Amino acid sequence: MLEKFETYKKKLKKLEDAMQSPETVSDPAKMAKIGKEHAEVSQIVKEFETLEDIQHQIEEAKEMIRTGDPEMTAMAEEELASLEKMKEDQKQRIEKSLVPKDPNDDKNVIIEIRAGAGGEEAALFASELFRMYSRFAEKHNYKVETMNSSLSETGGIKEIVAEIKGTGAYSDFKYESGVHRVQRVPETESQGRVHTSTVTVAVLPEAEEVDIKIEPSDIRVDVFRSSGPGGQSVNTTDSAVRITHTPTGLVVSCQDEKSQLKNKEKAMKILRARLYELKQEEEAKKRGDARRSQIGTGDRSEKIRTYNFPQDRVTDHRIKYSASNLPKFMDGEIDEMITRLKEVEQEQALKER
Repeated sequence: MLEKFETYKKKLKKLEDAMQSPETVSDPAKMAKIGKEHAEVSQIVKEFETLEDIQHQIEEAKEMIRTGDPEMTAMAEEELASLEKMKEDQKQRIEKSLVPKDPNDDKNVIIEIRAGAGGEEAALFASELFRMYSRFAEKHNYKVETMNSSLSETGGIKEIVAEIKGTGAYSDFKYESGVHRVQRVPETESQGRVHTSTVTVAVLPEAEEVDIKIEPSDIRVDVFRSSGPGGQSVNTTDSAVRITHTPTGLVVSCQDEKSQLKNKEKAMKILRARLYELKQEEEAKKRGDARRSQIGTGDRSEKIRTYNFPQDRVTDHRIKYSASNLPKFMDGEIDEMITRLKEVEQEQALKER
């Protein structure tokens, strides 16, 4: 631990020097990047300093015990037991703080929700999931903005793409990528039979232009008329935008805005996020990372959660954790589930260090 402390003190000194260099001062982007790393390393150094202070108090308590004074010894022994417990707790805090942080954790996210198997019932559940995420976002002061949507005849959601803005959004939402399965009796079911439907969720960290550069020659932009449920026209102008990224074949459409320019801006943002995800996957493969074993970065075709309404139970299959009170969960009270997912991911990361 002492060697690690010295390493981080040296790292902090280097970062402080870098922040004062003319090259950094004249580059706001570089200053922001170094400043963020400085804040993280500074916090780790503070944790080590707290451990060092506890160790000093332990030595003082031991010295008091060695004096042999019965009254002082009893007090010191009691204090020593408390300090030893504090020391172990602080060492665990340091171990957790040394786990590399996901560089995307502070980013905004783009969330894509699509109805899967189950027809109208899947579309209705997709709309309920979107409401659940919106309610959760609202409670955590994140801002939700719909980027593109396609509704079903009964008011469900065939597909919706939304941006969730706020520092730390990705750290909270990244665990939601995958297949969400619902088991319940649909309102249209006359014989009371339980049906199983699925909804696919993809959570992408928002990519800045510095993360992904898209060459104008690599995209084709088509415009068309927006349409609502059933194909009915909802706009009399060609404001909807479809962007095709030629090198990868990725296609993104946006039609929610009446402005062609705004639709194009949103489509480019979605395309950039998808390309960033592809880039991350390629880099992970080169490093040999087993991404599917990592919570929150697994294959989006993987079934991650089941919402069983007849039994009032939601189960996350990755961590084998179940919770009751589905109405409350569907109202955005998903904090406990996310906390459990974060804890398990951190435990896995500590084991792999």
